[in-house]
Amino acid sequence: MITCFIRYHIDPAKKEQFVQYAKNWGEAIPRCGADLVGYFAPHEGSSTLAYGVYHIESLAAYEQYRARLSKDPLGRKNYEFAQKERFLLREDRTFLTLASAPHGPRVQI
Repeated sequence: MITCFIRYHIDPAKKEQFVQYAKNWGEAIPRCGADLVGYFAPHEGSSTLAYGVYHIESLAAYEQYRARLSKDPLGRKNYEFAQKERFLLREDRTFLTLASAPHGPRVQI
């Protein structure tokens, strides 16, 4: 299993467009075969950074997923929406594998 982290640089004046974009992916991504963790919009701190996170079996599965996503009606509509509204200034994808997860008892502070 690999996890795809997408870091977006967005136009801070178009945060609502990004939120709509994220909601659309919330429907299309799972339908096309990835396990969506979620999309995260700016709240405090940076007003230009946003993230999308999902799990997928492998890079080969990722290529198949991307092909399905490009043919999905909502996927195509969302790509067009982003192009038209121009709220995405930059998009970077990083694929990571889990190196460690919480283990042991939780300590109360």
